[in-house]
Amino acid sequence: MITTLIDLNIILDVLLKRLPFYENSLAVWNLCLSKKIKGALAAHSIPTLWYILRKEYTDAQRRELLSALFDYFEISSLNKEKIESALNRSDFKDFEDCLQDECAVDVEAECIVTRNKQDFEKSKTKVYTPEEFIERFN
Repeated sequence: MITTLIDLNIILDVLLKRLPFYENSLAVWNLCLSKKIKGALAAHSIPTLWYILRKEYTDAQRRELLSALFDYFEISSLNKEKIESALNRSDFKDFEDCLQDECAVDVEAECIVTRNKQDFEKSKTKVYTPEEFIERFN
């Protein structure tokens, strides 16, 4: 079974039903839920989700949703070493994406699924869009 780090934008596409991205992101999510792949999330995605989802979900709903993620996704830790490594990687334009890449390495992910593939040009890990991932691994 392959391990795949799921970028925050894929999770948000599903939880916020963002069109036109929802269907493909949901297909990736469902591969994780069905345990056909081992899905992983970066730890720093959890507080970001909490903040972004506040407009659409109540406090209680967010707690339930985020707790449910732990049943289906491995959570990569975030520590000083990963942060320092990301800070030292000036080849990444977006610091948060660099942290995603560091977390992918931590969980030994074979790939990252993101809609912002261009932001991961210098990734240590193979990167797929949801469409590419579904075509390859479904």
